[in-house]
Amino acid sequence: MPPHHPNPVPGRHISEHGIVGDMGTTALVATDGTVDFMCWPHLDSPTIFAALLDPENGGEFSVEPLLHDARRMQLYVPETNVLITRWMSEEGSVELTDFMPHPEADVRVPRALVRCVRVLRGKVDIHVRCRPRFDYAREVPTVEAYGETAVFHAGKHSLRLSANLPLKLGDGEAEARFSLVPGHDAWFVLGDEEHDPLTTDECEAAFKDTLEAWRRWTRRSNYRGRWRERVDRSALVLKLLTSHKFGSIAAAATFGLPEATGAERNWDYRATWIRDASFTVYAFMRLGYVDEAEKFRAWIEDRVAALDKHSSLRIMYAINGDEAAEEQALSHFAGYAGSVPVRIGNAARTQTQLDIFGELMDSLYLANKYGTAMSHSGWMHVRKMVDHVSRHWRDADEGIWEIRDKPRHFLHSRLMCWVALDRAFRLAGKRSLPGPMVEWAAERDRIAEDIWANFRHPEHGYFVQTKGGTDLDASLLMMPLVRFVSATDPVWLATLDAIRDQLTDDGLVFRYRNADGLEGGEGAFTTCTFWYVECLARAGRLHEAREIMARGVLYSNHLGLFAEELSLRGEQLGNFPQALTHLAFISAAYYLDRQLSNPGGQVWQP
Repeated sequence: MPPHHPNPVPGRHISEHGIVGDMGTTALVATDGTVDFMCWPHLDSPTIFAALLDPENGGEFSVEPLLHDARRMQLYVPETNVLITRWMSEEGSVELTDFMPHPEADVRVPRALVRCVRVLRGKVDIHVRCRPRFDYAREVPTVEAYGETAVFHAGKHSLRLSANLPLKLGDGEAEARFSLVPGHDAWFVLGDEEHDPLTTDECEAAFKDTLEAWRRWTRRSNYRGRWRERVDRSALVLKLLTSHKFGSIAAAATFGLPEATGAERNWDYRATWIRDASFTVYAFMRLGYVDEAEKFRAWIEDRVAALDKHSSLRIMYAINGDEAAEEQALSHFAGYAGSVPVRIGNAARTQTQLDIFGELMDSLYLANKYGTAMSHSGWMHVRKMVDHVSRHWRDADEGIWEIRDKPRHFLHSRLMCWVALDRAFRLAGKRSLPGPMVEWAAERDRIAEDIWANFRHPEHGYFVQTKGGTDLDASLLMMPLVRFVSATDPVWLATLDAIRDQLTDDGLVFRYRNADGLEGGEGAFTTCTFWYVECLARAGRLHEAREIMARGVLYSNHLGLFAEELSLRGEQLGNFPQALTHLAFISAAYYLDRQLSNPGGQVWQP
């Protein structure tokens, strides 16, 4: 399957965005000051701004300084998720600060998008326009003045926009045109109608409290190595995707951003995938964030406890733990760069993906090893899950990449079934938990024997994607990372070289090359670049690892944020920002830094 050559993308690119949020929802802020993607009131709620997917009809919240030939820049306040967008020109400079109050901030309004416009030099005319479109842009709101605020109504939905200067109401929008000089700020607050607007003093207090709350969290990290600021940024992204209320973790903040422009590979990632969330727990634990692992474990134990003897763990859930939404196409959306259909929900929710049990069991093992011990009832549920793996590891499935084709016997799925049994065996021994340890160990060994015997290239001997096949798959890079095979085993090194020769291009790593049941190609998968880095480092090939790491970090955007995929031009594609890539970067940075600082020494192992 040849990689897709993307069409030119009109308007804003995926990469031209920062993200702000409150661990309940998020907003994307473009480098021109426009919020063009935001779901409300929750991350998996319908959009109120979606101009990124439909510039004309999706809705947006723009801030436009009227400066000639201004240079635009974005940065985060260090150690926080507070975003600053700057315009600089000969005639003046303007700074826009965007944030959502942190849940630990003492703010009267619990959920809001706060925007502060400040002129640093000169006198600058500014135009602010708020044009929400409710229910995935299917409803245009009416707008009414309520005191000095604008209230947007559409059916059961309503929002209030307040400001410390006059607002002018229009057809489905509110705007403000004003001039600012240094020493004067313009505040805009968008939130639920039921709350009275924040005063300027309250906005300033929320800003200070939010800064301090993010700084406290970031400084809990124990990471002090190379790429530290990038590691901190990745951790902050993962924290934004972690529900403060539930402890679940979303795979990404968006839906509908394509894996190849103009093609049909447009999915909704605003849900908790067991796999991605379990990997995120690894990253949190590596950095010393044990509380996040504990909260996710409690959330997942509730999901496992709800199963009866006839049901199995699902591959994904809604953020609140309910069943994930059914997939449907939003035919009224134009799509990013014409990429349709734009989908919400995800049909993969009904797939069989046997690998999730290994990733989940590994995260539970880590949480028990470095956190508090699992309860007896929780362990009983885990035993049922492991017994399920013992019965079904020989089954075909749709695999980690969620192919929309007939099920296959994937090596990665088989590998993770091995992990599930191995970690259950280890945890039972470590915590003296009751279980059929002899049977688990025997079944684990049968899986290992099956992999070594049936998942090798018939001519070259390296590992392959499917049983009896010859194709490669970048998910094989997980084999030494989960300690199934030595990172220096000759068969593994042959596999690593084959992946280099067949699936990589200038640091870009493609998931696979063979057909997957969908039309068109896709970009390189950003996560796999960092899996590749870690495998090189574990094999002792530090010069190669460091070079690929240098290339990989260049594929982030100007703020250090990674999208799901990359075009052959190195341009970001897919949902954004993606948790899986950020956690893979953290893991690669952690291991490579330790190896560079202490070649041949011991490195923390899960």
